[in-house]
Amino acid sequence: MDLAFANELSAKANSVIGKSKRYKGQRLKCGVDLGTACILLVVLDELNNPIACEMQFASVIRDGLVVDYFETLEIVKRLKEKIERGIGQELLHAAIAMPPGTQANERTHKHIVEGAGFEVTNILDEPTAANAVLRVQNGVVVDIGGGTTGYAIFNDGKVVHTGDEPTGGTHISLVIAGHRGIPLEQAESYKQDEKNHKTLFPVVRPVIEKMATIINHGIAGYNVDRIYLCGGTCKLAGIDEVFKDICGLPALMADNPMLITPLGIAMCCEA
Repeated sequence: MDLAFANELSAKANSVIGKSKRYKGQRLKCGVDLGTACILLVVLDELNNPIACEMQFASVIRDGLVVDYFETLEIVKRLKEKIERGIGQELLHAAIAMPPGTQANERTHKHIVEGAGFEVTNILDEPTAANAVLRVQNGVVVDIGGGTTGYAIFNDGKVVHTGDEPTGGTHISLVIAGHRGIPLEQAESYKQDEKNHKTLFPVVRPVIEKMATIINHGIAGYNVDRIYLCGGTCKLAGIDEVFKDICGLPALMADNPMLITPLGIAMCCEA
């Protein structure tokens, strides 16, 4: 599977984070990713070129459930207003996504994004949204978020099965916090520093093995020949090798896995 498109698109999005510039085009498409560890707003033009991207780390969502409605709303408003000031026009339409199996919470997510001034034009599950960027025809897309590990199995480009389990990046941070005797917020920062990955990996490997085991059980009985990893947690060096070992399949991921799902959400916006 050629990940050139995903790598190119995510590199462009990464280059515009916090750098909104005046833009005169129309039909802008927005993706709002309400994640457990981070909230992202991505804006694309009608040809899916990244125009703007803003993000804020926050602990207002847990396992797809909004635990602080008003703070989540304020964050989305701030991100939207910041981009609007930068590009010089109003953002009107947005798509959102949920972890598979958490659709019962989609009304709350929709209300938040609408409360920030968007018209929500599409609601997807996260791994399916990610596949708008990855373009997997046959395989499993695994989105490892802060709170959950979600997946979607594709045959001939169509979703045949989805699933989600409550194990993600926050669980890794909890292990780090306990191991080092530091607060969770400090553990999150420590985890994000790539210089610490080699030292951390033996400590957090059991959590990653649990994620891989979730996927190995989920794909049993399905025609899957490759695993495609995305989500911020995948930035932890060595995670792909654990999935390869546990599942016995090649595990691939784009250069900037954190941006794949929010980009896919924006691509699926019906502006």
